[in-house]
Amino acid sequence: MIPGILERLDAGEVVVGDGGYVLQLERRGYVKAGHWTPEAAVEHPEAVRQLEREFLRAGADVIQTFTFYCSEDKLELSGNVSNITGAQINNAACDLAREVADEGGALVAGGVSQTPLYVKKGSENEVKAIFKKQLDDFLKKDIDFFMVEYFEYVGEAVWAVEVMKTGGKPVGATLCISPDGDREGVPPGECAVRLVKAGADIVGINCHLDPLTCVRTVKLMKEGLEKAGLKAHLMVQPLGFHTPECNIGGYVSLPEYPFALETRIITRWDVHKYAREAYNAGIRYIGGCCGFEPYHIRAISEELAEERGFLPPASTKHSLWASTLETHTKPWVKARAGRQYWENLLPASGRPKCPSMATPTDGRP
Repeated sequence: MIPGILERLDAGEVVVGDGGYVLQLERRGYVKAGHWTPEAAVEHPEAVRQLEREFLRAGADVIQTFTFYCSEDKLELSGNVSNITGAQINNAACDLAREVADEGGALVAGGVSQTPLYVKKGSENEVKAIFKKQLDDFLKKDIDFFMVEYFEYVGEAVWAVEVMKTGGKPVGATLCISPDGDREGVPPGECAVRLVKAGADIVGINCHLDPLTCVRTVKLMKEGLEKAGLKAHLMVQPLGFHTPECNIGGYVSLPEYPFALETRIITRWDVHKYAREAYNAGIRYIGGCCGFEPYHIRAISEELAEERGFLPPASTKHSLWASTLETHTKPWVKARAGRQYWENLLPASGRPKCPSMATPTDGRP
């Protein structure tokens, strides 16, 4: 038996999460932008399996089920999958995640996300019924723990946690909010308190904003928990793009979203800095969300290799801090071998007519 998620975190271990699925699979031709629904788990399981394997090889300790936006109301709203049910997607995604996780001793997290019904003012019972359907699917597959992720409103996340907690397994809960709070202005510290009181064992932030901003928000959650005398493990799975504009609507409010985000992609060296910042903040579940590719997850694993005690398999094809450039025949490239060069590099975009930042829309409902 491999240790469970709480056993690992209770022991002070670093748990490396996986990366983003919907944006990566959209770019590869398996997810439709705008809808972002996960029917590829049924239609193209080989594509989902391959990406999961790349995250595992990069050092991920957890493989999340590809069930983002898999609530029945979201699937119906998208109109994308009239012939595939949410249960079919959940079942296929659980099987894929378990298959890959078992190849490397990883855990499987069954994930639920926010619903269209909540913002349409659906009742608590109606919204909870949607989460209950997903919970029942996950329990049939005996996943290792539950992940409540990508919630803009803490109220809905609390309902999701309350439902998932009835499954008798650990529950992690992450909000996609800024340091200013959720979409209704609830501060991060108060959000964390509500989630823990609802039953969450792990709390944190995912998606919407860049890594260092997300770490800053988790720090505020930690402060809130300490003031309330509550304890929980902390996690962070941020966006893989630079968002210095830091607005409440997140990256979806940027004019480049979703088809021109490439110039904002974080480098592997940015991820080294992020992983260290997160670790120093007391966060022990460290992963990525949209924009995080397998090489970004490998960078987390490499930065925290000493703390974890090993390097991931993917590091056999990667030299730490570009040390293999020492053998390059061009002296100016050879001079780039080493940590100092890459840590201090200010990458150019190659777009002289482009601004360094954009003006986001307000992002409020």
